[in-house]
Amino acid sequence: MAALLLLVFLLIILFFIPFPTMSLIPSFFGNLRSSVFDPFSLDVWDLFKDFPFSSPLSTRSSETSAFVNPRIDWKETPEAHVFKADVPGLQKEEVEVEVEDDRVLQISGERNVEKEDEKDTWHRVERSSGKFMRRFRLPENAKMDQIKASMENGVLTVTIPKLEVKKGDVKSIEISG
Repeated sequence: MAALLLLVFLLIILFFIPFPTMSLIPSFFGNLRSSVFDPFSLDVWDLFKDFPFSSPLSTRSSETSAFVNPRIDWKETPEAHVFKADVPGLQKEEVEVEVEDDRVLQISGERNVEKEDEKDTWHRVERSSGKFMRRFRLPENAKMDQIKASMENGVLTVTIPKLEVKKGDVKSIEISG
């Protein structure tokens, strides 16, 4: 009985408590942590995504493969929100950056399958291909009209400047009495 309680306790710690610097959650469920614990992420975790049959939650086609969710970092500096997406092997023409519904940043694209030549003999095919899309709800302090994007060495960088926070005037009040 004690062993069962210990096992339940460890499972709760592993799956439900986010660790600030590292988590065991991604090693079990892909990058689940980013979509469960991040209130701004619009990704939906799909339990069935790696099964050979089509998922009841999935809206993507069977042509979509492991390239579905590129890794994206989002950091906030005093001046801006900065997104960095790993999209190795893609040209800037193959990636789209859009803003939907006023505050939703969408990064999407497609890596096409390499053309096959009948004379070639393939020994291994590990690079993925297919469509991908990631969406993030941006906070109120984002300047939506000044978004900039650039791509260098397979890394897409999207920079969204932040609105300046106005500090309220401080007025000293005299105390009577």
